[in-house]
Amino acid sequence: MAKQDLKYTRNIGIMAHIDAGKTTTTERILFYTGLTHRLGETHDGSATMDWMEQEQERGITITSAATTTFWKYNDQEHKINIIDTPGHVDFTVEVERSLRILDGTVALFCAVGGVEAQSETVWRQAEKYGVPRIAFINKMDRQGADFYNVYNEIKEKLGANPVPIQIPIGAEEKFEGVIDLIEMKAIRWFEDETMGTNYSLEEIPADMLEQAEEWRGKLVESVAEVDDELLERYFEDPESITTEEMLKVIRRATIEGIIIPLMCGSAFKNKGVQRLLDAVCSFLPSPLDNGDVTGVNPVINKEVKRTADVEEPLAALAFKIATDPFVGRLAYMRVYSGKIEAGSQVLNSRTGKKERISRLYQMHSNKQNPKEVIEAGDICAAVGFKDIRTGDTLCDVKHPIELESMDFPEPVIGIAVEPKSQKDLDRLSNGLSKLAEEDPTFKVQTDHDSGQTVIRGMGELHLEIIVDRLRREFKVECNQGAPQVAYKEAISKPVDLREVFKKQTGGRGKFADIVVKIEPAEEGKVGLEFIDQVKGGNIPREYIPSVQKGFNEAMSNGPLAGFPVDSLKVTLLDGSYHAVDSDQLSFEICARQAFRHAASKAGPKLLEPIMKLEIVTPEEYMGDIIGDLNRRRGDVSGMMSKGNARVIHAKVPLSEQFGYVTVLRTLSSGRATSSMEFSHYQEVPRSLAEKVLESVQGKVDLL
Repeated sequence: MAKQDLKYTRNIGIMAHIDAGKTTTTERILFYTGLTHRLGETHDGSATMDWMEQEQERGITITSAATTTFWKYNDQEHKINIIDTPGHVDFTVEVERSLRILDGTVALFCAVGGVEAQSETVWRQAEKYGVPRIAFINKMDRQGADFYNVYNEIKEKLGANPVPIQIPIGAEEKFEGVIDLIEMKAIRWFEDETMGTNYSLEEIPADMLEQAEEWRGKLVESVAEVDDELLERYFEDPESITTEEMLKVIRRATIEGIIIPLMCGSAFKNKGVQRLLDAVCSFLPSPLDNGDVTGVNPVINKEVKRTADVEEPLAALAFKIATDPFVGRLAYMRVYSGKIEAGSQVLNSRTGKKERISRLYQMHSNKQNPKEVIEAGDICAAVGFKDIRTGDTLCDVKHPIELESMDFPEPVIGIAVEPKSQKDLDRLSNGLSKLAEEDPTFKVQTDHDSGQTVIRGMGELHLEIIVDRLRREFKVECNQGAPQVAYKEAISKPVDLREVFKKQTGGRGKFADIVVKIEPAEEGKVGLEFIDQVKGGNIPREYIPSVQKGFNEAMSNGPLAGFPVDSLKVTLLDGSYHAVDSDQLSFEICARQAFRHAASKAGPKLLEPIMKLEIVTPEEYMGDIIGDLNRRRGDVSGMMSKGNARVIHAKVPLSEQFGYVTVLRTLSSGRATSSMEFSHYQEVPRSLAEKVLESVQGKVDLL
């Protein structure tokens, strides 16, 4: 029975650029599926899925919210688990971890804005995890809406294969409905008090019949890549192809990632959402369609597979940790195989420890519905973990498995925070540790020199929300410093060095002697590349991992100003040891000293984060905006037209971007918008590097 049910389960996400209408679309889905009885709106702070106070005040989504709803399609009830993700680049981790565990996703595009900067980012994230997609062009009622322009942009900018299964009837204020190219019928929604629940199927208007037939032909040609027989029949007798056959082949092509079915509508005006739900049930995969999940058995270090079946051993992935004021730490997870029961014991593969699950919940935004058991293919939240992190695998104690975890971007900006009063001190550290547990892109560090607490995140908005949450959820009032850029250090030339560490204190001493070559790592490599070339047992084997550990730890404190060194190649060439005085700690300390002495001679340089900036502006402000970008050391990489506006693409150092939104508003009388995301690290020009180092600690001698 469970297997049969899984066929009708869909785990989907809604992803898009900021302001494309993700939360509004989700709210409509909840309304039409009967989960809510009134329509929540983002702009007046009543959206169900935007439950945080900060989300309601700002009209943006900050955390991904999960909910479960049901939709009847072809007389069969389908269970749909939905995750509404943020569009703002500062919260990109929320999209990343949601996509990791979803079976399919709806990519939303604004009919006016088209493919925007963050649309590209989330699209690449979905490609990385191989998630099948449906595209929905929203806001067809807005001035400047252009379905065909967005269709072309999806093809050109994303390199995708969008295939319209609907085309719009009218646009802007004349947007009336859509033509369904599969059934070859027109669909019009009634403007009445039923909020778009009622719509009619009609014959295609005569003036659009030719256009509809042309796009129907393109649709059949696209799906024929999957099914040659369909193409032959289309040329022989177009009428012979049934709706069922078309749906079946489109489903297969969507799951294989060959095509992206393209639809349109206006979620705010209640047009097109029911058809989108039908498409989710019809084209996106169930947990069974995605095949087995692959992991590694950590005990025997061999690859193992799990099928989406309740009879298999448990395998689940924790994709998000949240702190709830009433139930404590909530771990959101996707169950891939087996079942998870309240009160049962599971194994955390990362820690190797058993954990007891005290309670299980099916989530509806921030409300929990208690459950006794959750089976394969489902998404749930659990309480009771002592030690759990995002990306942990939870599995059957007797059948261990470790699923592939997730990679998260490094934070690029930091601010120093301190409590306003002594009594807030404990609350601050407690609040920060809970928030860091929830968010893998948020880091807390103590500055070695000043003793200050520095919090690091993905952008100014990210840190602003963190400080706001400290105040509201943890009742901590704190002062904050000016934003600081997360610089890194690197070396530019190879250095050979012999380092001897000797300490005599009476009794047993300390001794280690190593000969190393340190050099810049190859392009694109991150971390320490350690090569052991010691011959003839000059250093005993058990001491070599200590040398590697010493270098690894030393890299967190670069030679110029203590910024981390991101990548390094170290070759251990030779050395010697003392039969009595040498031990692992001696070689570790020796390696740390070797790094400090060698790195300062290896042409150390300072690296800064460079951000990708996209600005959309009316043409008359172009000159001022580009002039301002040049003053900020910006590198304009391209300009293009979009309707009446111009789009500027540039790469700008993060250190020059603080407060940029305000400046841009001033330059364009409030008419230009910008979005920014991390691109790469680049060397800081020498003249500026000296200023940075002086501001950090008055050190310029090494440069």
